[in-house]
Amino acid sequence: MDDLAPALTQILDGRWGHVRQRLRAHEDTSRFAPPATPLSMEEHRQYTKRQLLALASEPFAPDGLTKGMGGTGDFGASVTAFEMLGHGDLSLLVKAGVQFGLFGGAVANLGTQRHHTAYLPGMLDGTLLGCFAMTETGHGSNVQHLETTATHDPTTDEIVVHSPTPGAQKNYIGNAARDGRMAAVFAQLITADGEGHGVHCVLVPIRDETGEPARGVTIGDCGAKGGLPGVDNGTLEFDNVRVPRWNLLNRYGDIAANGSYTSPIDNSSRRFFTMLGTLVRGRVSVAGGAGAATRSALTLATRYALHRRQFSAPGGGEELTLMSYRAHQRKLLPAIAKSYALMLAQNQLVMMMHDVAGHEGNAPEEGQRELEARAAGIKAIATRHATDTIQMCREACGGAGYLADNRLTALKDDTDVFTTFEGDNTVLLQLVAKGLLTEFQETFEDNSPLAMIAFASRFTASSILEKTPAAGLIARLKSRAPSDDTDEAELNRGRQLSLFVDREKHILEGAALRLGKAAKAEPDVALRIFNNAQDHLLAAAEAHIDRVLLEALGQAVEACEDGPVKELLDSVTDLFALSTVERHRGWYLEHGRLTPTGSKAVIRSVGVLCKDLAPHARTLVDAFAIPDAWLGAPQLLEPLPTVRDE
Repeated sequence: MDDLAPALTQILDGRWGHVRQRLRAHEDTSRFAPPATPLSMEEHRQYTKRQLLALASEPFAPDGLTKGMGGTGDFGASVTAFEMLGHGDLSLLVKAGVQFGLFGGAVANLGTQRHHTAYLPGMLDGTLLGCFAMTETGHGSNVQHLETTATHDPTTDEIVVHSPTPGAQKNYIGNAARDGRMAAVFAQLITADGEGHGVHCVLVPIRDETGEPARGVTIGDCGAKGGLPGVDNGTLEFDNVRVPRWNLLNRYGDIAANGSYTSPIDNSSRRFFTMLGTLVRGRVSVAGGAGAATRSALTLATRYALHRRQFSAPGGGEELTLMSYRAHQRKLLPAIAKSYALMLAQNQLVMMMHDVAGHEGNAPEEGQRELEARAAGIKAIATRHATDTIQMCREACGGAGYLADNRLTALKDDTDVFTTFEGDNTVLLQLVAKGLLTEFQETFEDNSPLAMIAFASRFTASSILEKTPAAGLIARLKSRAPSDDTDEAELNRGRQLSLFVDREKHILEGAALRLGKAAKAEPDVALRIFNNAQDHLLAAAEAHIDRVLLEALGQAVEACEDGPVKELLDSVTDLFALSTVERHRGWYLEHGRLTPTGSKAVIRSVGVLCKDLAPHARTLVDAFAIPDAWLGAPQLLEPLPTVRDE
């Protein structure tokens, strides 16, 4: 069945498959690989910087800029190339994300021509290494209420950047501790009359020509972390640091020489969320990188399971491989199926991002809102899948998985923080729920509990489930769903989709009903109702993304020509669908969507699918097409010799 792997690869690679293939075939296999030998933290930081500067010769960073900024405007190619870095050294992935995605993205998307001309060439070739200074010690997820101030002084026509409290310290800032020369600092913009205009971004040099901290800038080093040793995370504090007014990234808000403030967006909250929306590419990229790291771990664990032997069958001679055991199959194969779903959904997300970015800030608002919600949800689910799956893969390889040479511990450590940065997953899932409650019609101008309650009070679920690229497919497949609850019913794709859609719709309507009651309550009671309903909102968001993933797989199956490839992908889709139903079978039983007999049939079907797919496990992970040079871990990839050399 190995001849099926290339066909599956073509399906998984998606629209920018040529970018993936170019990187796989790169003449320098060490360009993206982790260090060949263990390094100290400082050595790893130096190594990662060298790797980052080497990336400057690759085309994917210019792909992320419009032609007017000196790029190609192939945004999907840029994000896809970034995703592929997730198969190699994740410190490089994160450092490149800070440089090209966050710092470069802030200049490109929040600045105007003067900033593009002055800073983007240096950002691209690595002569200007930058930071993205948003997160503060006291206001991590509550970005709208950051404490750092940027006050215009009309007497000198400068902006004074200041950290007024210890909580205003910028924390966990990549590139800050060692390499960064300039920071894109998010701060409350204040004009000379004392009026605040909300959070804006100002470019602040943080080091002088000698590499020492700039005057008024205090730089700290976060030191050793749980992972990502090559990323120099640091802290930044500003003591009345003066920069030219020219350094204000002024696409969405500007100050004139006389001190007057103007903006094309009158409402400060709307302006703030519009600015953040232009930076959504970071969340898309983190989801992709997490998916790549997960596929690497699954490839290592699966290939190990196919040659590692443990115990022989009664009356047999040779010991059985780990993959022969149902418990091992149940560990690896549902995770592989979910990784297929996430990769296909990620491809759709990248296409959506590419189309929105192509409008250069003038995309239809509904499309922008849906992109933000979809990116938030897939980032949350993909990073949680990475954390859970890489740990499972480590355990599935026993002691061999615990050896540093075999990479699984490094993958686990390096991806652990992915659930936190570019948005905490709990916060992101609430954003998804908010998008669902508003049917992506309203901007995310206010994330407060009272705003969520107001949205819920106006909610109708009539059109949410039809707003999807696969709406026609869902309708066709649901029409094939059997009405009975026989043991075989759950294997029908229409029945599977009906179960997913019904769960999403019911949970979302229930959450809206609970929050809607709060609209008529006193504020303190309303807050308590919202707090009690948070788990309901998170469940609605998760159910929505589960449905998005099944749609992505279903579309891929429907697009295949009849034959072995379609049959194999169809089985993978069944396994994802039924293992997801199995995980939530308590809900389905409680709400009468499954009978006890049907629930048992789901469990039995998952086991049978795992058994049937086990002989194709190597094909399924080979379809990820990860070069062995990127994987490393030869002890996991290949069996040990059975005879010792004399």
